[in-house]
Amino acid sequence: MTRKSLKPQLNQIRAWVQQGRTDAWIAHQLEVTVQQIESFKQEQGLSPEGASAPAAGAIDLRDEDDALIAAQLEAEEAKAAAEAKAAEEAKAAAEAERAARRAAAGSSSGNAFEGTFDHGDEGYGLWLDPSVADDPVYAEHWAGHRAVEVTIEEDRIVITRVGDQDN
Repeated sequence: MTRKSLKPQLNQIRAWVQQGRTDAWIAHQLEVTVQQIESFKQEQGLSPEGASAPAAGAIDLRDEDDALIAAQLEAEEAKAAAEAKAAEEAKAAAEAERAARRAAAGSSSGNAFEGTFDHGDEGYGLWLDPSVADDPVYAEHWAGHRAVEVTIEEDRIVITRVGDQDN
């Protein structure tokens, strides 16, 4: 943790020490380490050596402070665990959706091939993996030049043959 100056908080720290706040509680409030608080208190003469009780007449808030810190830490841990679980569930749902799409595509159109959608200077093009020529469905229904209709959707581009050409 980066060491930050505690001098601007001197009066606040002094008040907390007089109230009997623990070093852990003060450190948590100021987002510094307990060792930084202990060192600062010694440098500023805020805690006599060996003194562990609050000043006379002050209310001892140490147990309350420890309970508050523990509750805050537990809440942070629970939030982090819930976020991790939600992320894992979202990842699993996305994978299930991708698997369903692959299964749907595989059941209706045969094999899946890689391709590249090209934004060229003279127009747009679709470059398919050369192994598409070995696919029997392609060889029977798509080989050669064909007029097609292109439907653009948010997550896919659908190419459909136009008319009943058998060439």
